[in-house]
Amino acid sequence: MIARLFARRCLAGVVLGGAAFLAQAQEAVINAVHFTPAQNGYAKSFLKYVDLVNTRGKGVVRIQVRGGPEVMPVMQLGEAQKNGLIDMLDAPPGFYLNLIPEGEVFSATRKKPWELRENGGFALIDRIFGEKGNAKILAHVDAGTGFHVFTVDEPARTADGGVDWSKLKVRSAPLYRDFLDALGATPVVQPPGETYTSLERGLVNANAYTVLGYSSFGWDKFTKHRIDPSFLQADVLITMNKRKWDSLSPQAQKILQDTAIEYERASYDANLAGTKAEGEAMIGKGMKVVTLSGEARKRYEDAASRVTWERMNKRDPSNVPALKAKFD
Repeated sequence: MIARLFARRCLAGVVLGGAAFLAQAQEAVINAVHFTPAQNGYAKSFLKYVDLVNTRGKGVVRIQVRGGPEVMPVMQLGEAQKNGLIDMLDAPPGFYLNLIPEGEVFSATRKKPWELRENGGFALIDRIFGEKGNAKILAHVDAGTGFHVFTVDEPARTADGGVDWSKLKVRSAPLYRDFLDALGATPVVQPPGETYTSLERGLVNANAYTVLGYSSFGWDKFTKHRIDPSFLQADVLITMNKRKWDSLSPQAQKILQDTAIEYERASYDANLAGTKAEGEAMIGKGMKVVTLSGEARKRYEDAASRVTWERMNKRDPSNVPALKAKFD
């Protein structure tokens, strides 16, 4: 009798243990990389999304973060995701415009992410990302604010309310290189990780980046002036390798996508608040704001979007009319 009872309990334990093992084995694991160091605001924002997914997706889907630029150089992220080396990416498409030139629409538009979901723009660009980059777009996060040019010395002003851009050698990302060139500045394309040394050695005398996350790199030690207004819009996306996405269960896909859409809006509000707070903190430490005015300001604001659309049209005009109808 005792032996039979013991045997039944052992069998029950094996069944329960096997079920737990099976559930764990069925949990989809997604490896992810973010484009900034972990201490940066953009990485911290992405990790909030990761935490939400891992809480809601327990036993179904889990995101395993591998790290940031120390794991994969930012200029290689697009190719790595396309080839399946990375499942999930938190990064601006501005780093891989060679693959998907249409990725610039996220920075060129003034529309909010949820407006683009409603008007069909998101579905359109998602299809393009799938065809050209083997990627699925889950969300446009940390949107709502743009980029600024920060200078080491107070920039020389022009009579029309502008800045003498010819005197500025600006650390740039590929996204806004042509815009800075159109202004008359000298853009120097570098990943963020090289910028501190360039500023320290005087290889550049200006830097273009968002307010959010700027001080985490220590760049404000060198750049003491910020040119307003901002230009373009921050274009950070959460994307996935499309083959990996297609391999997931409908339940896992729903958790990832629903959470991404929810976090898209939350991160928009958080980005505005974080940008305001960090901007005020830098001003409190002595940073001066140089504000463009008059005709020079209008030319500056118009040029950013115009140059972006011109570059997209030059690289691949096939999707530009449809994209302009949704994003412009």
